[in-house]
Amino acid sequence: MKTWGQLEGEPLEKSAFRVLVVDDYQPWRRFLCSMCQKEPSLHVVGEVSDGRKAVQQAQQLQPDVIILDVGLPSLNGIEAARQIRKLAPKSKILFVSQESSPDLVQEALNAGADGYVVKADAGGELLPALNAVLRGGSFLGGRFLRSNSTAPWRVSAPGEAQRKAALSWPQREVLGRHEVGFYSDDRHLLDHLTQFVGAALSVGNGAIVVATESHRDALFLRLQAQGVDIGAAIEEGRFKMQDPLDALSAFMLNGILDEVRFEESFGGAVLSVAKVARGQYPRVAFFGECGHSLLAQGKGDAAIAMERLGNELIKKYDVHFLCGYSLRKAPDSMDPHVYQQICAEHCFVHSR
Repeated sequence: MKTWGQLEGEPLEKSAFRVLVVDDYQPWRRFLCSMCQKEPSLHVVGEVSDGRKAVQQAQQLQPDVIILDVGLPSLNGIEAARQIRKLAPKSKILFVSQESSPDLVQEALNAGADGYVVKADAGGELLPALNAVLRGGSFLGGRFLRSNSTAPWRVSAPGEAQRKAALSWPQREVLGRHEVGFYSDDRHLLDHLTQFVGAALSVGNGAIVVATESHRDALFLRLQAQGVDIGAAIEEGRFKMQDPLDALSAFMLNGILDEVRFEESFGGAVLSVAKVARGQYPRVAFFGECGHSLLAQGKGDAAIAMERLGNELIKKYDVHFLCGYSLRKAPDSMDPHVYQQICAEHCFVHSR
């Protein structure tokens, strides 16, 4: 697992980095700022909502990094990046946008961007991306990788040659991602879950949460506090929640996992939410605690088998899975073999 300050290369030299946030949607700016506030080394020095103001503030503030959207009023983000590159040459530029077409990403990188993250993936990729570009490297989100690997970050040396090499991904996007989080307490789990679901819903994508009642209730309140319109998302069918024991009852028969029913249950849920998700490339964020529930029942083999089936689903659907395991509530069930096997079935492991 890689965390802030632990990516490839030497530790970051500065103790504080100044961030300028540029996006025309106020709730999304609030989300980006809240993400930056999770890392003490990041200090937001300004927020603006259009391209011309972004250029002006970049010249005036000379921030270490600028988080920039593509679709901005008065001056689009790509043209703003070209101007910023001349007026604030030392500022790093990280695009965080809903747009994900390869041609547009190429244009953004050619304009001088150091990285590009799709908004639907920002919950898991924003901080690693900031870490990468502040090191002088470059970052492309997991969906743009050239291979079938779904690792969500790459760090490399800066420079025009690297930017050109980064553009050789295939035209077909990587569909899904499968991550896992091991949490020492409910606070860490809920912090991560709120970021994960909030990022998806804020840009019009869908989210499915299969979690305990206490976690569902706490998530609902946290999302409301962040300004996410939960009622509208539920009414539109973009947001669904379920208890893990109810979910397991749909595909566990006499203690054995039924593969066909598993795909019908979770695959069907993803399809129904994806149909009403908005955006050019609709994606579904799916958080689940079914594996944890199986471990709590002493069914480690079933948990591993279910994670393997999750990898089959991401080959078929544009879904971002985040599987949650509470270390505090099931310490006896998490033996080293099961832990290693579960980690092996995921492209990224979080431990908080």
